[in-house]
Amino acid sequence: MTVRQFTVIIEPDEDAFHAYAPALPGCHTFGATVEEAQSNIAEAIALHIECMEDEELIPIEREPLFITRLSVPVAA
Repeated sequence: MTVRQFTVIIEPDEDAFHAYAPALPGCHTFGATVEEAQSNIAEAIALHIECMEDEELIPIEREPLFITRLSVPVAA
């Protein structure tokens, strides 16, 4: 078994948390807590990859990854 790492985004969404893997389009899930969302997205990633027909199509994320927040002026 190979272990791969994927970037996962977990963000608040209404009364729950939305989790997704940007490298795997369509791989999304939710959880009532951050921990549940993290567990659910790990399972969703494993299932998503299992359904891929060609292992060579599994994306390999390159380093470095940089995520930041920007302040952008917006006209009112």
